[in-house]
Amino acid sequence: MSYRISTRSSCCCCLAWLFSVWVGLSSGTPKGNSWMSSEPVILLKHLAKKYPIYDRPSHKFLELVTLRRKQLHREFWALRDLDLEVPPGSTVGVIGQNGSGKSTLLQIVAGILRQTRGDCLVKGTVAALLELGSGFNPEFTGRENVFMNGAIMGFTHAEVQERLEQILDFAEIGDFIDQPVKTYSSGMFMRLAFSVAIHADPDILLVDEALAVGDVIFQHRCINRINQLRKAGKTILFVTHDLQAVTRFCDRAILLDQGRKLEDGTPEHVVQRYQALIFERERRAAGKGEFWGPVDQDTGLQIVNTIPFIHNRFGEGRAEIIGIILLSNDGEVLNEMRENQEVQLVISARIHQNIEHPIIGFTVRDRLGVEITSSNTSYEGLHLPPAQCGDIVTVGFRITVPRMRPGSYSISPAVAQGNIWEHTVEDWIDNALIINMADSGLIYGMMQWPVKATFNVRKNKTADS
Repeated sequence: MSYRISTRSSCCCCLAWLFSVWVGLSSGTPKGNSWMSSEPVILLKHLAKKYPIYDRPSHKFLELVTLRRKQLHREFWALRDLDLEVPPGSTVGVIGQNGSGKSTLLQIVAGILRQTRGDCLVKGTVAALLELGSGFNPEFTGRENVFMNGAIMGFTHAEVQERLEQILDFAEIGDFIDQPVKTYSSGMFMRLAFSVAIHADPDILLVDEALAVGDVIFQHRCINRINQLRKAGKTILFVTHDLQAVTRFCDRAILLDQGRKLEDGTPEHVVQRYQALIFERERRAAGKGEFWGPVDQDTGLQIVNTIPFIHNRFGEGRAEIIGIILLSNDGEVLNEMRENQEVQLVISARIHQNIEHPIIGFTVRDRLGVEITSSNTSYEGLHLPPAQCGDIVTVGFRITVPRMRPGSYSISPAVAQGNIWEHTVEDWIDNALIINMADSGLIYGMMQWPVKATFNVRKNKTADS
């Protein structure tokens, strides 16, 4: 059994992590769950990490020569007063926006970084999928890099040899294993690096956005391998922006925000809190005080004047999308939908030049960007009247939510002129609205058709006689 205790005064570097791994591998301690107890395998108390930020490189030198009598840097706290207990055999997802401290947390737990304040106790052998291939030498062959990385992780030559066939089978790089790594494609390089790390058979696995390596088939194999580790009772600390993966793989999640632990609980609850946090910040960033504009007396629809996300938009510009929102039947703003729920997608567009035949529509994509469905006013048989400069056109799409795979989906609104066959896009906003689909039970594929099955059995008359 290996223990690594890191305090504010400890010398916690890569060597400390490698030593902890080496002790766990060489001490003869049984691996897996044989040592498992109710005590946490990761224990963090008042953990904090501070970075000095210098406006100029010379300021750091000036601080050194003046013995820091004059402070020339700003302090950035990547983590603040973080407490965390991770019991053995659990899978904990860590989510948060960029810069919230997720990667810093994993690097401290791995022993790669030293905290500024607080205590960090890690019990057991650790494998960290942080920066895949960071220890690979491009001049060495793939085989030589496998043995070198195995040695870095604390394995003897014989132990690596025992795992070599499994590593190579998983990486699927064929005869290239005996070629210099610098000749590999990026996909081959990442597959080999992931395969080496994942076959370390650790007690604790740290994963930082490492499931996006290779093609879709290899990603599935990576996920299956991590599932095997979960079923074997390994402890996993999982940092990701993939909210579907958190709800699918994790039995607990924590939300970090500006270095602090904002939420700790079930994956579903923490994901909802995260989505609400993002939605509110995007609303404030848009500078819109209210969701609603004046009521359109002709249709009863209210004008929407907020767009949660604007990262990429294009079009001729004769009309402009000014708002998109998803509502329940009661008018409640939704960031999550569920099977058979009646919802209304509302889109508003401002007209800048006269448009004879306006069309408003939307496209729904999954988290991988695969188009799930699309619709527009023309397709639905709703022919909008000519729109004049200065008009605001608001359209509501009534939708009965089908059974879909749980996870995040994006909705891209658009306004065009023409007809369903020939039209000109005036404004299109990619992924303007992110909606989470609640888990509604077993589903095969992306979505479930509303199928009703019938049957007929023709009896074998010979058997009856």
